[in-house]
Amino acid sequence: MPNIYDSAYDLEKAIRESEEFKNLKTAYETVMNEPSAKQMFEDFRDTQMELQEKQMQGMEITEEEVEKARAIVESVQEHQDIAKLMEEEQKLNLVINDISRIITKPLEELYGNSTN
Repeated sequence: MPNIYDSAYDLEKAIRESEEFKNLKTAYETVMNEPSAKQMFEDFRDTQMELQEKQMQGMEITEEEVEKARAIVESVQEHQDIAKLMEEEQKLNLVINDISRIITKPLEELYGNSTN
């Protein structure tokens, strides 16, 4: 019987070798090698994290913060390389979500929450 961790490492290797991951890595490197794009992307990520943290702590997000976040999202979406990076990230996230659904299927079936 195969070791469950060996299977997990095989899955990790498959993700690294996937077209989705390779495309994401290329898009990420493109953004990181362009100083203004890198700064814009990091500002976007920082703002995202700040707002998520406030939400998780049940803190109020001000109208000013919402506007700032909206402006950053718009500028990021208009930047071709960052938009490409976000698109590739979304594609890989879909794959990982599909994998997650597959590997948690035994639990769903056990607890009777399976939709199939």
